[in-house]
Amino acid sequence: MRETAILPDDRPSVRSGPILVTGSHRSGSTWVGNALALAPGTGYVHEPFNTKTRPGLCNARFPTDLTYVTAENEAAYLPALRDTLAWRYAFGPEARSLRTPRDAARMLRDAAYFETMRRRGARVIMKDPLALFSAEWLAARFDMPVVVIIRHPAAFVASLIAAGWTKFRFRILLEQERLMADRLEPFRAEIAAAAAEQPEPLEVGILLWRLIHHHIRLLRRDHPDWIFVRHEDLSQAPVAAFGEVFARLGLAFTPDAAARINAMSESNGGLAALSIFGVRRRIVRNSRDNVGYFRKRLTEPQIEAIRSESRDVWEDFYAETDW
Repeated sequence: MRETAILPDDRPSVRSGPILVTGSHRSGSTWVGNALALAPGTGYVHEPFNTKTRPGLCNARFPTDLTYVTAENEAAYLPALRDTLAWRYAFGPEARSLRTPRDAARMLRDAAYFETMRRRGARVIMKDPLALFSAEWLAARFDMPVVVIIRHPAAFVASLIAAGWTKFRFRILLEQERLMADRLEPFRAEIAAAAAEQPEPLEVGILLWRLIHHHIRLLRRDHPDWIFVRHEDLSQAPVAAFGEVFARLGLAFTPDAAARINAMSESNGGLAALSIFGVRRRIVRNSRDNVGYFRKRLTEPQIEAIRSESRDVWEDFYAETDW
């Protein structure tokens, strides 16, 4: 059953805790996270689950990307994530990691941002596609409302190829037996084959999209109070769609936020809010044109291969007319 509405029912998902923005990588989560951080009284946290994140920002040492955190293994990650979500900067671990004057300058910048947000009592907007498999644990442990972004399979694969992200260590999934048993068992044989011999780029993208969105399908079934929104729906009418998401989250959708979201979504771009730890970043996109851009990046045979091989999952999110 396809579900494209941002508001599937009348139950509010407003809470006062930090907000998780997740989905697959290349799903537009940075765009969405920065848009939500335009709301007064919020601050942006970028990918604590990323293994390359600086220890001052989050001192949880995840062993790999897409780590699956549950109540069974949370002890290794909970204290550090609790500090990050309370805007407590980890000076000691960061200081021990410094190598250059630039590192020191970055530490001062990030620490100042955290302290400013802490004093303001800012609500955290945590953007992290790498936390997707741990979203249930985060929601339960930190009372986090969750925004999950869904993206068209052809658009995902085209973006993956364009970014050069076509190699994936599928063994990191196999090595997490609890993740395989709980969420990815239907894909075990395919994941094992891909771990043994790296597939062609197109096939890497197709398999990743299928297993990630299968997980999203399960999350949508189990958590009807969460916000599930297609990238395409946000892109077609960004101001109206984001207005609904803001309302669901209890965020103030000010005229300034609406204007800046509109600017961020037009071809001439615009400046986002205080972005990754206080650094303004220019987000340039024509969101409406972006919806069908995969047709320019991929050949017809490639699109047909994606359509055919991912049908077992995409029919729960998209219609034939979306191709």
